[in-house]
This record gives sequence, structure tokens and C-alpha cells, in this order.
Amino acid sequence: MSWRRTFSWLACGLSVLTALYAAQRNLPQPFREYPGDEYHEGQIPLPPDFEEKTEWVFARLMYPSIPDAHFRHAGWDWTKGHSSWTNDYPRADRHFLQAVRRLTRLQARSVEQPVNLDDKDDVFNYPWLYAVFVGEWQLTDMQALTLREYLLRGGFLMCDDFWGTVDWNVFQNSMKRIFPDRPIVEIPDGDAIFHTVYDLDNRYQVPGEWGVRMGVPFRNDGYVAHWRGIYDDKGRVMVAMAFNSDLGDSWEWADDPEYPEEYSALGIRVGINYIVYSMTH
Repeated sequence: MSWRRTFSWLACGLSVLTALYAAQRNLPQPFREYPGDEYHEGQIPLPPDFEEKTEWVFARLMYPSIPDAHFRHAGWDWTKGHSSWTNDYPRADRHFLQAVRRLTRLQARSVEQPVNLDDKDDVFNYPWLYAVFVGEWQLTDMQALTLREYLLRGGFLMCDDFWGTVDWNVFQNSMKRIFPDRPIVEIPDGDAIFHTVYDLDNRYQVPGEWGVRMGVPFRNDGYVAHWRGIYDDKGRVMVAMAFNSDLGDSWEWADDPEYPEEYSALGIRVGINYIVYSMTH
């Protein structure tokens, strides 16, 4: 065999190995479960079909918190759970996924997937990403860069359960590093995101279970619900914000007779609209 042919075979083999390595890098992380701040690991039973391969997965954003976060414990590593990003987790996710399966034709997995932006390209496996308690997030520069690329490449981020001026300022500190060049605006009633499945012109504030129990439907100075967003250059909503509302609680407590149905009804419909919008726009 000539040296040219030998070199050709070696080059071909190297190309195959490189392609296999790249494909392996882009494989999604296996299902993983962490202790939450409201539920310990294993407290919410896994559905029997949790390992089923499906076309869509509820992805929950993991993130580092500000130093004085409510859900923070001295010496605790946010990558191991029991942190701000675990608020309502995993009960809210799994209740909501039952609704996704019932109300859409989307083949959704029965369990959520926590996603760490530091896990190389893992986030790009998920077209829809949910972030809760973002009034306490503190993304690193690299995480902000990764999230920016994810959104510009067609990803969708839903931000939920942050309240009032202080939370908004913390939220913006990270969001401005993701998109320093894009404004946050009120999403108009006529936008397709509010009409993809359900017509949601008449939205209202969705308090958490805590608000219903205490009779105070807001936190801090978050008196009025806002439905805000960031658009890309083609007019697609990339980031949708439920500001001064707690949609996660409306999912989490949807089966509780003491939590008003009107809140879960809106919270679930908003979530369904955002998912289908993200898959079609």
C-alpha cells in the first residue's frame, strides 16, 4: 500500500472519529434529579415511564444565585440542587407535564430535565427552557454568552416568579449581559404568543400558594402583573417573562382544592401557549 493511500485511510479514520466525538458531545445529559428547597430528592415519586424517549422535554435552568438569595445555604453548591433554581421543583414541573400531555399532541416526557449552562452544548438539545426565581440569579459571563447563543439560534426562555423593584434589578443585571443591545418590552395582547393555542387577552396576576394562604397576592412592591419579552430581529419572542406572577405555583398546586382553579387555569394555558409558540415560531 502506497504512503498516499495509507495517509488517505488515516485521514478518513480521523474524520470519522472526530464526527463521532462531536455527536457524542451533543448528546443530551441523562435524566438527573436533585434535592429541592421544598422537596427532598425522591419525595415526589418518579412516574413509571420517566425513561421513555420522547420528542419534547421540559428543561429547567440551573443557575448560581446572588449572595443573599432566599434559597441559599452556607457552603452549598448550586450545581447540587437545594438552591433558588429548585423553587417548586420537581412537583410543579411534573404536574405541568401532565397538562402538556393532556392538552396538546406533543409527545412530552413525564419528568423534567435540569440543565446546567456549563455542561458544554447540552442546552442546545432543548428548544424551551424554564427559569424560576430569576430575581435571585447571577449568571457568569460564560453562562450569559451561552444563553445568548442559545436564544439567537432559536431557543426560548420562560422566566417566572420574580417580584418588584429589587427582583427586577437583579434580573436585569444578568439579562443585560445576555442582551445588552435588546430592550425588554411589554408583549402586546395581539402577539401570537397569546393566541397560539388559547386566546389570552384577559390575563391577570397569578399569586402563589403562599399568597392565597396569607391573603396577600404579591411580594415586595410587585402589585401589578406584567407580561414582558425580548424579541429577535424577525419579531420572534425569545424571552418571555411572567413578572409579578407565580405560574410555577399555579402548576404545583393545580390539584389542591384550596388553590383557586382560576389561577391554575391561566398559568397552565400561558405555559402551553409558550411551548407551542416556541415550537412554531
